Amino acid sequence: MTALDLDPRLDSRRSWAIAFAGMLSMFTVFGVAYSFGAFFNSMSEEFGASSGATALVFSITISLSFIFGMITGRWADRVGPRPVLIAGAASLTGGLLLTAAVPNLWLGYLTYGVGLGFAIACGYVPMVATVSGWFHHRRASAIGMAVAGIGLGTLVGSPLAARLIAATSWRTTYVIFGVVGGALLLVTAAIARPGPAATATERPQALRELLRIADFAILYVAIVLVSMSLFVPFVYLGSFAEQQGTSEVPAAALIGIIGGSSIIGRLGLGALADRVGPILLLRVSFAVMAASHVLWLGAGDRYTVLVLYSVVFGLGYGGFIALSPPVTALRFGVEGLGGLLGTLYTSAAIGGLTGPPLAGVLIDVWGFNAAIGFAAVIGAAAFMVFTRFNKSGDT
Repeated sequence: MTALDLDPRLDSRRSWAIAFAGMLSMFTVFGVAYSFGAFFNSMSEEFGASSGATALVFSITISLSFIFGMITGRWADRVGPRPVLIAGAASLTGGLLLTAAVPNLWLGYLTYGVGLGFAIACGYVPMVATVSGWFHHRRASAIGMAVAGIGLGTLVGSPLAARLIAATSWRTTYVIFGVVGGALLLVTAAIARPGPAATATERPQALRELLRIADFAILYVAIVLVSMSLFVPFVYLGSFAEQQGTSEVPAAALIGIIGGSSIIGRLGLGALADRVGPILLLRVSFAVMAASHVLWLGAGDRYTVLVLYSVVFGLGYGGFIALSPPVTALRFGVEGLGGLLGTLYTSAAIGGLTGPPLAGVLIDVWGFNAAIGFAAVIGAAAFMVFTRFNKSGDT
């Protein structure tokens, strides 16, 4: 029996309160970020920008969020999550208020990308690591609960944004999101504390050092590829549905359905992972995401098929988000986990920066089917790479 088995603070009621704080944090930052599809057409039309140029707003944001996560994860390892979350609240509110006033899209790359990107970095990686530090036996379930906030945010954020834009404007909607989102992050900061199982390393390993570890390199490449595929529907699914004749709110609701379905994947697979191990289930999640794009490719103007696609994709996506941290903790340990996850997720920065703009170029030149096919092929490649991870077993 280890010291962790004897520590009464682990897996306690307080631990689950911290998991709830993680859920609230991720609900906030990703609810705003993944609502971008609802803003896409309004911003593109007002600024006269192409699909690729408008998608770059989202891509820069997601990319910077994972790059900044390498900093905020290590910062939280040293000082705890509270000051990091307070900084994230200020960044989210300031970034969105500035975005609401930008005169051109290029300035939006800076205000939205840096402001929201840094806020996501403060609300995601540090809180995943914080929740991990409060659990021993139920870690995968707790992380699944925390990251379910991403799904809840997606479920609420995109449809809410579409309704607010229709009732006011995209600029006013960003003001509302900025004020409310900043307040929610401050509530999270009041709850969050470092976990008793969390320890920081004096000198976190650099990316080049970690990439010499075979399993880390495999996981890193797999996340690069899956991220290139993953963010395509978040940017373009609503626009695709509108092109096929769906009105704005039901089109935006598809992103919400992805979020709602992902909650099932996060909670269900997170709980199941505590019994059967997270690695096998993460492989399944990669496969489901890749295969689901076939439904989108064949949907055409059938809204019910787009709903089915959103459900299936959301299940796989939820599993990927919920299981990546426990797989990392299982394989590499919880020591300095915030910094380690921050370094690992620079892979998602690469995928998030390149995937949606490439898909946008394909849409502008050859149409939506080319972009959907691109997402399917890259997703399948991610699954094939991850099959090489930890071939010695799943426990």
